[in-house]
Amino acid sequence: MATFRSGFTLWQRVRTARKLTEDERVRVRIDAVLYIMGGLGGTYGKSRPLVDALEDVAREAILHEGFALAQRFQRFAAYARGDLFLEILENYYDDEARQRSEERMRRMAAMGADRAVAALDALCRDRPDATAADARDLFRGVARSVDYLGLGDGEGGIRLSIRELRRLQQYGQMEIVLRNLPRPASAEATRMMNDVLADVDAGMLAQFLELRARQVGLAALRIAVEDPDSPEFALHAALKSQEWIFGGAYVAELARRQYTPETILDIPLLRGDGSLHVVELKRANIKDLVIRRSGHLMLGAAAHRAVSQAQNYLRVMDENRQSILAEHGVDTRRASATVVIGHPHFVTGA
Repeated sequence: MATFRSGFTLWQRVRTARKLTEDERVRVRIDAVLYIMGGLGGTYGKSRPLVDALEDVAREAILHEGFALAQRFQRFAAYARGDLFLEILENYYDDEARQRSEERMRRMAAMGADRAVAALDALCRDRPDATAADARDLFRGVARSVDYLGLGDGEGGIRLSIRELRRLQQYGQMEIVLRNLPRPASAEATRMMNDVLADVDAGMLAQFLELRARQVGLAALRIAVEDPDSPEFALHAALKSQEWIFGGAYVAELARRQYTPETILDIPLLRGDGSLHVVELKRANIKDLVIRRSGHLMLGAAAHRAVSQAQNYLRVMDENRQSILAEHGVDTRRASATVVIGHPHFVTGA
């Protein structure tokens, strides 16, 4: 069951975002959000209609304003839908909140370092002849024991408040980031890295980070594709939010996958002109993907079925173009499709 959220902070953020656009079509949809939220006090429209209205703003902004404003309202919708905590949302658009979060992270890092020193002091007291290898074994044991710790829900169990659970999520995200940071091999390497980062162009750094994210995404996709037993959902998970793989013509992957009762799309992509592109995804390991008839190579039955399926999706969405455009703001009249099926590694007998 969905846990819808809303409140004064979201209401303020929506009102502030309205000032960022001069496009009347976008403002009309933002006004619809504010109407649902009402004035000060109350529940601020906490409901599914609020989530839908925020997503409508995001779609309209992609068409007429730009990706930054669309992404802002996508995040608003994620918070209202219950997928994003308020502290995480504020970190994007509230400098003071971000500074407070960074200060908490710094204190947590300092606390961890202090506890590590205390653990080493205790080791040295108990074993004056302890070596660096002994210290590594100590911390390996601590790290392994963490997997066996639990919060418990019975008598004597530790109970955490919602705010503390939120903190755990934040620390988990921070740990993932820290785990992937490069470790300099020496103090000199650290100094050189600091010098580089002090002069680096922010745009270039953003490009490097994007390239790094794409490398990680491609590595995960390659593992899934080269596994002969990977099902379609594993490939879909590896392609999540990786619309760049299909070319630079797409601005985002749409959250909604079903636009008519007959169609559930694998990967719906939005082009810059607001029209839809459908990616129909099949397994990498396909029997008889390519066959040989009378000395000539041709596609097997599985590929033809996938193409026919994509054609039927386009036909159904074209027939329902008016209702889809009115309800979801997506133009399906000029929709196109790509079928992704098979891998040369698994092709045999051709």
